[in-house]
Amino acid sequence: MVAAASVVVAVGTATGMLSALADDGSDEARPAPSGSPVLDPLPVVPSPSPSVSTEASASPSPTRKKASPTPTRTEPRRTAAVSARLYHHPESQVEDWVRDNPGDWRTDVIASRIADQPAAVWFADFSPSTITSRVRAVTSGGSGQGRVPVVVAYAIPERDCGGASEGGAPDIAAYDDWIDRFAAGLGSGEVVVILEPDSIAQADCLSEGARADRFAALARAGRVMKDANPDARVYFDAGHSGWNPAAKQADLLKQAGAASPASSDGVFSNVSNFHTTANEVAYDRQVLDALGGPASLGAVIDTSRNGNGAPADGEWCDPDGRAIGRAPTLNTGEARIDGYLWVKLPGESDGCKGTPGTFSPSYAYELASS
Repeated sequence: MVAAASVVVAVGTATGMLSALADDGSDEARPAPSGSPVLDPLPVVPSPSPSVSTEASASPSPTRKKASPTPTRTEPRRTAAVSARLYHHPESQVEDWVRDNPGDWRTDVIASRIADQPAAVWFADFSPSTITSRVRAVTSGGSGQGRVPVVVAYAIPERDCGGASEGGAPDIAAYDDWIDRFAAGLGSGEVVVILEPDSIAQADCLSEGARADRFAALARAGRVMKDANPDARVYFDAGHSGWNPAAKQADLLKQAGAASPASSDGVFSNVSNFHTTANEVAYDRQVLDALGGPASLGAVIDTSRNGNGAPADGEWCDPDGRAIGRAPTLNTGEARIDGYLWVKLPGESDGCKGTPGTFSPSYAYELASS
């Protein structure tokens, strides 16, 4: 995806973020980092702003909205412990780099501030024959440690509306089958599912009929996953605070079944983007209020790169001056905010500081030390 909404970039069989396996028949997952819980300083998230913009920015792109400006801030550092609840998958591009470069002057910073944090595992290739075993490898790893994995389902037909992350299942019937197989790997323990980033916020690019088909498939996907594992928590795409107004996004979410507890546990926002946590908290609450549904519906926010907020010029592709945000946690202390997650792995490029989806140590160091 190449404009500036969530900046999700898929490469080959995996997205930029955490690699989510190949379709070479391997049952190995290649996502998040592993390492000892070193308590090194992380940037503090900027202090809450007094208001949140819910207006879409004026972008010439028909499918994406630019990140709305948020002034870059210099913040003191704080010490953040690695979450004891979230699962830390043992392999990723950043782990490979840390392992292969023990003498690099950037290694200690990248290892302690990025690689040691739990992050989401993406499943972005359409390979039905291996998807069950690959998802199971992640969820069973989490269950074995008594921790909660975060997995991303990213194979909706017409994904990214022909942008850089185009791909996914060839049609809705194939997608339904892929979802059935994905759900079969969810196991019986607690798991967080990020269901199809940008699939709802970006749906204006589809015809009315194709949009209705997509929303029906998403509602079904949520039901199938929760039927397969009642402890699965499934979150639907709310875009971010600089994209659609909250009321519009809530209306789209309703059409996709996100207000029904049979399909949904709430919404996610800011995936691969840069908006401050304070803005996302306010926006997500507006979306949830407009969405209706039970009070149990909540939101999770991608804080992986939002420590300095969105760039003032609206740049979306590996913009300078960004920083990692709050450490991943399922204990936010904020009403209706279920978690801060690292969905996009810091250091994996949007395509400007490296090949899209590949790990850039210079970019990772910049994010970790800003």
